Amino acid sequence: MRRLLALALIAFATPTLAEEVTTYSLDNGMDVVVIEDHRAPVVVHMVWYMVGSADEPVGASGVAHFLEHLLFKATDVLESGEFSATVAANGGSDNAFTSYDYTAYFQRIAADRLELMMQMESNRMNNLRITEDDIETERNVVLEERNQRTESSAGALASEQFRAAQYQNHRYGVPIIGWKHEMEQLSLQDALDFYGLYYSPNNAILVVAGDVEPEEVKALAEQYYGVIPVEENLPERIRPEEPPQRAERRITFVDPRVSQPYLSRSYIAPERDSGAQKEAAALVYLADLLGGSPFTSALGQALQFETQTAVYTNAGYGGGSLDDTTFGLTVAPSEGVTLSEAEAAMDAAIAEFLANPIDPELMDSLRTQLRASQIYAKDNVQGLARRYGRALTQGLTVQDVQDWPQILQGVTEAEIKAVAAKILNRDQAVTGWVVATQEEAR
Repeated sequence: MRRLLALALIAFATPTLAEEVTTYSLDNGMDVVVIEDHRAPVVVHMVWYMVGSADEPVGASGVAHFLEHLLFKATDVLESGEFSATVAANGGSDNAFTSYDYTAYFQRIAADRLELMMQMESNRMNNLRITEDDIETERNVVLEERNQRTESSAGALASEQFRAAQYQNHRYGVPIIGWKHEMEQLSLQDALDFYGLYYSPNNAILVVAGDVEPEEVKALAEQYYGVIPVEENLPERIRPEEPPQRAERRITFVDPRVSQPYLSRSYIAPERDSGAQKEAAALVYLADLLGGSPFTSALGQALQFETQTAVYTNAGYGGGSLDDTTFGLTVAPSEGVTLSEAEAAMDAAIAEFLANPIDPELMDSLRTQLRASQIYAKDNVQGLARRYGRALTQGLTVQDVQDWPQILQGVTEAEIKAVAAKILNRDQAVTGWVVATQEEAR
């Protein structure tokens, strides 16, 4: 009852003001974003590089993630491991992550330690000192990471194959961690070349969120980051595009470790684009309507409750992407139901969804849930820093981020039906079956 009351209050609340965001550009091209949140004396300091695995040279897959690991080695003033040890000694935490479109490094720490974080982070932007021993050691670490996350998981290996089939020309078809045979060959020169070209201020965004004043952040940024030279040879960020897909692609992935057969289908879908986020917003609703809650979604109701065809259904959309992204469906059939039968039932449920009107009450409920999630997200300062950093490295602007909640609220049933009809085309899909034996693939 309390949760229902809370959602009801949110539904009728006046839209909240956007968070206080101030932006600057340093003379060397580095962008600075300051998000004020004075509720606690804490700050999140993040540096986002506008380079990810999709920007890697052909034949050197995994080098972006490999370099992320290597940045915790020595610089001209820090010993290997000293960066994280210093953060911890000052009561903070730090880490890094790599995606297709970006690589980011962050620290969460007391606000009065911000200058120390800038001093250390700016140092490793331009003064990394890695050796052949570092390469050997860290290459083994990332290979073991691949073994644990991918090679040991039938589902992860299947997803990797499905994505490679989805993107046949774009680098989104190459795993972020890299293909194992290419990871094994990554060299010191590969890492240094990638670092020297892309780890530069004119390819980076500094995001500082928390108990800070914008002018203070600007002064510190100019002192520590503003003195780093521009990379004159930074290439324009152009990726190869996918050619038109004219026929469905199908894969059967067989692995004896599969305990539950399932089917997966993904379609190329538009990402959130600056000034044009409506289609992406409609796809957020489409994912919920088709495969969100099993109690209210089209696949859940038809396959899990009405016919007991499936034990699990899901739909997902990842709009955060620099280039075209995907919209995906997953169905795990019930015992005694073949994958062919489950797929036919899934297609029938999709056809019924396309043919019938969307329940207005369900739409109101989804709008309320999305509004609530956007409001609750403001309570997480690190989450806010990530939201802006991710968006800005993927071609969006601060205004796009702040417009997004209202764009979500303005989505209509007609817009959802239009984008569904546009992307749910099997001739432009990859359908995969994941089974333990070939006999199950029927």
